[in-house]
This record gives sequence, structure tokens and C-alpha cells, in this order.
Amino acid sequence: MPQELVTTKLHPPGRRPGLVGRPRLIGRLDPEPDRTLTLLSAPAGFGKSMLLVEWARGLSARGGQVAWLSLDGSDDDPARFLSYLVAAIRRGAGEEGFGEAVLGALRSPQMPPIEALAGALVNEMADLRNELAVILDDYHAIESPTVHAIVSYLLDNLPQRVHLLIASRVDPPLPLARLRARNQMTKLGAAELRFTSEEAAAFLNEVMELGLSAGEVSVLEDRTEGWIAGLQLAALSLRDRRDPCGFVESFSGSHRDVLDFLAEEVLSRQPEEVRRFLLKTSILDSLTGTLCDAVTGGTDGQQMLERLERENLFVVALDDERIWYRYHHLFAGFLRDRLQREHHQQVDELHLRASGWYEESGHLDEAISHALSGRDQDRAASLIGAGSRLAWSRGDVNTVLRWLEELSPEARRRRPWLNLQHAMALALTGRPDDAEDLLDEVERGIEAAGEDREFLSGFASAVRSWCARLRGDAPHAIELARRALALLPGKEGGLRAFAAVVLGDALWTMGDLAPADEALGEAIGIGRSAGHVYSTLSAMTLRVRVKYERGRLREADETLRRALRYVEKQGVELLPATGAIHIMRGTLLYERDDLDGAERALETGVGMAELTGNVTDLVWGYVTLSRAKRAQGDGRGALAMSREADRVARDYGADLEIAIASAWMMRLSLIRGDLAEAGAWERAYTKDAGPAVPVRTPNLIASARLLHARGRRREALGLLEELREAAEANGRTRELIEILTLQALIRWASSERERAVDNLAEALALAAPEGYVRTFVDEGQPVTALLSEVLQTRRTEGPSIPAHYPERLLAALERDARNVRLSAARLSEPLTERELEVLHLIASGRSNRQISQELFVSVGTAKTHVNHLYRKLGAHSRTQAVARARELGLI
Repeated sequence: MPQELVTTKLHPPGRRPGLVGRPRLIGRLDPEPDRTLTLLSAPAGFGKSMLLVEWARGLSARGGQVAWLSLDGSDDDPARFLSYLVAAIRRGAGEEGFGEAVLGALRSPQMPPIEALAGALVNEMADLRNELAVILDDYHAIESPTVHAIVSYLLDNLPQRVHLLIASRVDPPLPLARLRARNQMTKLGAAELRFTSEEAAAFLNEVMELGLSAGEVSVLEDRTEGWIAGLQLAALSLRDRRDPCGFVESFSGSHRDVLDFLAEEVLSRQPEEVRRFLLKTSILDSLTGTLCDAVTGGTDGQQMLERLERENLFVVALDDERIWYRYHHLFAGFLRDRLQREHHQQVDELHLRASGWYEESGHLDEAISHALSGRDQDRAASLIGAGSRLAWSRGDVNTVLRWLEELSPEARRRRPWLNLQHAMALALTGRPDDAEDLLDEVERGIEAAGEDREFLSGFASAVRSWCARLRGDAPHAIELARRALALLPGKEGGLRAFAAVVLGDALWTMGDLAPADEALGEAIGIGRSAGHVYSTLSAMTLRVRVKYERGRLREADETLRRALRYVEKQGVELLPATGAIHIMRGTLLYERDDLDGAERALETGVGMAELTGNVTDLVWGYVTLSRAKRAQGDGRGALAMSREADRVARDYGADLEIAIASAWMMRLSLIRGDLAEAGAWERAYTKDAGPAVPVRTPNLIASARLLHARGRRREALGLLEELREAAEANGRTRELIEILTLQALIRWASSERERAVDNLAEALALAAPEGYVRTFVDEGQPVTALLSEVLQTRRTEGPSIPAHYPERLLAALERDARNVRLSAARLSEPLTERELEVLHLIASGRSNRQISQELFVSVGTAKTHVNHLYRKLGAHSRTQAVARARELGLI
């Protein structure tokens, strides 16, 4: 995301004096029911922008809301485009907090999935209170397929209250044919936008005051084919001519020829000071008085801009205060070509003057852009160095990556620390191989780095540690992170915080929880001292997870509260990285049996994590949300979330997350009594892991459950005993409680009652002080009899267990059992997958014919599916069916 947005891009250009009214077109822009897009597509100079300005002003005068965004080449970057789009909607709709989650996602290290970003934007649009028109002007500047994909997604999913208007010189690569076929698009092309004879006469004689005859107007209108820019250039050329008729007859040709001819005519007729001003300031995309003075070396920039506007010299006001302007794009292009031909030796210097002005004004993006255009790589590198520290602190990795990739390789090579920043940005955006290549290059030159040698080696080690973590090589990641911390100086707090987070993450991955807790505590301290928000937040959220795994729920709660206070203090509540906090909050609420609160927190967290694409957060969130939905009786939702967890983990190739997702899929299969499916999941994971990847504890516990279900209890107990010893040795108390409980259940089933009671009593003694509930309740009814036995026999002997604690667990078990019985009674025959699909189509308002089209079946077959659905739900109409499905939690 840009460091600072150029707000003039969010304002419609100022209204030109003496503009010709075009009521025949204005009315065609008004929104109509079901129309998603209005496209103005015509070559430059046909008045697209001015028509939209007039329409937008009229809509605003009637109380309507308009979001305006003027696009340029720099908006081809998806992050920049979305940042400006959010800002435009925020301004137009008057919603100060609109899109904050999307903006936060753009600061995340990895570019989130486009569908997630666009979906989040659509969801927020749906919550807008009023109708909104979103105008994207100069869309032809966009070439990025990713940006086109974002806009296409918006067009397919826009809420009814939002209407999109696009002005472009060419038809954009959007789903126009589909929109046209559905009657969801209105298009105004050159034929509609060109001046009519009446409009041409009004412009030439009333606005430009030329006093031409009807015949002369007709010739100009015919020669320019109603091309407004051509008419304006012709009018400027006609001023003060003694023989207008001869001039009118003298020119012809294509628009390009007319433009070159007339622009030359206009430029050559200007006073020398105006001509110099036009040429020198043509390098600027936006113009304001002091910026023009900095570029030209003059003192009359503001007066000159006002003069150009008065004389209709192709300058457009960008705000009502007449502070910011721009040249008409055609005229600007002509001026830049002429500047390059006549004064090419001055171009670099002009860009560098602009860069200096933007730097002093705090607009680093523009300062860097002009430094690069001025071919001053040293200046650009210096500016990037100045801006990158804050960008890293906010997690704005994509901006840093864009800056560095625009810098020449030679300029980066002369500054190893910039090459290392480039490698770090590549690694954090999922390109570790490219990062490693750069690191190899830097490290070959470190020996000659002198006093910076240790810093550069530490920096490289920090980046390599993250690359190793991505590849699943946690031991090497730990070694490299520790080396980085040993080499990096104390003043490099941001890098040290990053290395400490990677160390804690890798230790947690290895199951070494106490060292991980310590490393993350150190990372929090370093990050806070350095003011490095992103690393501090990452360390805090991961530390909550570590404390949860250590079985210290109360400490996890307190760490979570501190993280929430930090988020509030820093004002980053909607940063998608905070999704991990909501996920951990949902996890703790779930364990304490607050199912409603857990589900709300988890859904919020998963939604935010989907914007970051963080595989660790997503898989943990999906699995825990699946557990919560199962506990609430939503079996279909539980299965859907578990499948998402498995899909995401495998898409990323993340070993630990694949283990977590596979283990939960195995357990769900066992809950349903499907031993064959559970075995298939076990075989698939073992095959995927292979000899190079250790089988993870979650899968070994799931394998012990499968052995128990198959009646191979001795083998199950032997495996669990090994896992118990490892959990005790590494302080993995949450895991230990689950293992002890499972040992107790297996021994209870094997009639080893005394040992079973001992195992469960030990688990309860560990769990009671921290308030564990769901770890026991999720075992279902088999644990009920065992709990009753513990309650009866352990009042006076064995580990101290408060009597109310087993009673609380028994009450929760009874409630779960009651919910299961109630659910079974409500729907005696489960719905098939096809019937569930039909149910969702009905709920979305589809007709039988639409259902048949979406299912690729005949209308008669679709009706049969609908009738079967009614029968199972005990309904006689769509309304009854939807209401009944909602009552049962099916939708």
C-alpha cells in the first residue's frame, strides 16, 4: 500500500467554465435496477471524464453518494489499486472505517488471495447504508491481469445498492459479453459521446466565442467527427486568425494527425514564458503551484495554472479550490514528446527537482518515482532506505518489494543491505528460492564489507532462517535464527525482532514449547522497544498459542488481553494479522465450553486470516471452527471447515499444518464410525510425509484412536505411552491431558478400571486449575461413566480434584447428548449432498428452471429433488423449507 495517498485522485476534476451541457447523455448514466456497469469507452478527447463529472455533481446535488478514482499507470499494482479504491469508497460513502481490513491485508507479507480481498470488499459494500456510485476514470491505464480480476469479481458480486461506472479509451478485458447478455451493462461509445452539430456549434460559438458560420461549424464537426479534443484544439488555433474560413478548409486527416497539427499550432502561438512552463511541467502527473515553481525555477506557478485554465489550454482542475491540476492526457503526451525532442538534456534534472519537492512534502512514492525517472539511482536508493523502515514496521512488504524491483540490480548490488531487504521481501511473499539466490550473491561479497560484515551476515541469517522454516527444516531455521540474534547489533531492533519471532515459531514447530515461549517473550520486548508493530503483534499472537499448548490457559488469557490492548493502542484493530488473536480467543472460549462465543470469534478470525493467507492461522482456525460447529450439532459445517483446513495445508505444502488437518479428518471419520475412511486418511498422511518428514504427534494420537476403534488396544496403549513420555519431557500439557484421557478410556474399555480411574484422575488434576472442559467433553459419552467413577472414588484419595469440576463436565456431556438426540429427532432421514445443494439454491431465491440450469438437469428432475427435500423437511413450500432448514442449522 502506498505510504500516503494522493488525495486529488479521489476528487472529480473541477468543472470547466462554459461547459456545453449534454442532457441527452446525462440521463443514460443514472442507475437502473439490475444494471451493474456503465462503460464509457472511446478514444481520448471524447469528453468521458467531463461527462462523468457533470453527472456526479448532479447526483451529489440530489443527495446521492459518489466514489471517484482517477487511475494512472502506477495503479497497475494490485495493492495500490485496492488502497485507492478503498479510500475512494470511504470518502464517497462517508464511512471512515470502511475497508480497513482490506488495507491491513495489503500490509501483510504475502499478497492475499484476490478472491479473499475482493470478497471482503464486497461484504463491506453490502453493509453500506446508502446507494453508491463508484467511478473509475482512465481505466485504460490498467494492464495488470490481477487488477482486472479484482474488478471482474466486483462486477459479478456487487450489492444491488452499488453501481460501477468505468471510463476507458478501449474496452477493458472484463466480462462485458456476459454482462451485456444479462442486460447488466450500459455502454456509451464514441458514436454516442461525439458532439452533435448543435453541441459543436454551442462549443465553438458560445464557449469559445469564435462567431463561425453554420457552414464552418459543419466542416469542423465533420472533419473532427465530433471529436471534442480536436474541436478544442481547432478553436484555440482559430483565435485571432484573420482568415478562419481558410484555416477550417486547410486541415484534415486522422485524429493523430489532427492532434499533432493542432497541438503544434497551439504551442507555437503561446508566449515564450507559457511555452517554457508547459514543456517543463509536462513531466508531472499532477500540478500545483509550489511544485511547478520547484520544477521550473519560477515563482508564478499558481498564477500560470489559473491562466491556463482560463484560456482553456487543456488543464483540468482536480479540486474545487483550484490547488491541484493536471494536463489533458493527449496534450501532456504531446508536450512530453516535444520536451524530449527539444530539451532532452534537461529532462533528468526536471525529474530530480520534482523528486526533491515530493520528498520535502512527505510523498515518498512520488519522490522515488521521479528519482528513478531522473536516472539518479543513488538518490532513489537513499529514499528507499529512508522509507523502508516504517514500511517494514507496519508489515507493508509489498510496497518495499515494488520499490526495490524498480531499482536497478547494480544499485542494489552496491548496497548489500538493500539486496538483503529485497531477499527478505521475496521470502516473506512466498518466493524463497529467489531469495536464496540473492542471499548467495550478497554473501559472496560480505568478506569485503569491512565493519558491516557482522550486520550483513546477521541480516542474511535472519532471512535464511525464514526460508528454512518455509521448507519445513525447523532445526536449521533455529540454528540460523540464533546466529542472526548473535550477530545483529542492538540498534537493529526490527531485524532482531523478526529473527526472534522466527526462532520462536521454529521451536514451537519442533514442540519445544518452553524455549519457544522464552524466545517469543524476547521478540515482544525487542519489537516494542524498536516500535516494530508487525513483529510485536506476530510474537504476541504466537505466544498465546504456545501457552495454550503448554496447558497454561490462564496465562494464555492474560497474554491475549495484553495483545488486544497493544492492538488497540497501536490503532491496528482491523489489520488482518490480528485474525490470529481472534482465532486464539475462539480457541480458549471453545475449551471453556462457550460455544456461541467461540464460533463468533473463530469466524471473525478465519475471515481476517483468509486475507493474509497465513497457513498456520488458517488451518488452526478452520480445525477449531470445525470442532465448534460439530459441538453445536452442525455436522455439515464441521465437515466443510475440516476440508478447508486440509485443502489449505496441502496447497501450501506445510508439514505441521497437514498433520493437524489430517489428524482432525481422521477423528471426524471415527466419530461417524467410518473406520475405513479414517484408515484412508492415515495412509494418505503417512505416504505424503515420507521418510524425510517426521510423523507428527497429532497424527500419532489419531492413529492410537484408530487402533482402539479396531480393537487393538495394547498397541494403542503402547503408542500413547511413548507420546506421554515425550509430552511430559517437553511440557506439552494440553497434549498430555488428551493422551491421559485417551489412555483412561482405552483401559476402561479393557476392564482395567483402577488404572483407568488413575489415568483420568491425573488428567483432571492437571486440567482443573486451568478450567479445561471440551478436551474431556469431546470424547463423548464413553467418558461419562468413567467421570462418575472418578467422582465417586476420588473424593478422599488420589490427586486433589474439586468435586464441582467433574460435575461440570458431566453436565456439559449431558447437554451435548441431549442436543444430539434432539437433532436426530428433528430430522430422521439425513439430506443427500444433492438435496443440500438444492436447499441452498432455494434459499438463494432460485426458481425451478434456474435450479435445473445450475444442476445441469431437466426442469422435471429439479422439481423431483425439490419435492424430496420438502418431504424430508416436513415442508409444503419454499418458505417453510427454508425456515425449517434454518431451525435445524442446515443453512
